[in-house]
Amino acid sequence: MKNQFDIMETKERILAEQNKNGEDLRDELTKKGIFFVNLMASPGAGKTTTLVRTINELKERYKVGVMEADVDSDVDAKTISETGARVIQLHTGGSCHMDADMTGRGIDSFDADGLDILFLENIGNLVCPAEFDVGAHLKVMILSVPEGDDKPLKYPLMFEVSDIMLINKTDTAPVFDFDFEACEERAKKLNPDIEICKISAATGDGFDKWIETLTNRLEVFKEGNK
Repeated sequence: MKNQFDIMETKERILAEQNKNGEDLRDELTKKGIFFVNLMASPGAGKTTTLVRTINELKERYKVGVMEADVDSDVDAKTISETGARVIQLHTGGSCHMDADMTGRGIDSFDADGLDILFLENIGNLVCPAEFDVGAHLKVMILSVPEGDDKPLKYPLMFEVSDIMLINKTDTAPVFDFDFEACEERAKKLNPDIEICKISAATGDGFDKWIETLTNRLEVFKEGNK
């Protein structure tokens, strides 16, 4: 018997609207020549420390901006400001992720014109941020050694949507039972195109490869945007 009522799949509709907003924002940033990077990770994975070292590697060549998204506090924004990069703190009011509308309003308040590269340090979460297109040209996720090598099995979407995975805190490997080969195989099974860089934001180990990978992406963007 046919149902006498309509059924609306609200999540699919919301995500479709958000994806359209993300596409529009990405097009807008492309026209302005701003390369937008969405940086995602769990709390404590080392997003801010990685970002500080990355900015210090880039700032002599590029104009860098950062949007720090947190439920509350301005601790990370203060840390980033010490690098000299342009920074704005975004408070989500309890939301576990950023979406394209929130990101766009942040960019409008930020006045990002003139930047070469803009980072969004997303909310610390391996689930919700993976579902929302914030308009980024590049999605980077960080997995830290202490979190364990099984995270691709537990949070597959994050690994499926990310362009680059940074395995951070490699300096702690002697203390933790982390199987690098197994982790990479699991990530590649979900996303064969994902690039993987092993780094230590604390010591700088592996940053040469990470910075080269990032700047290559940025230069391809700039070349295609001439």
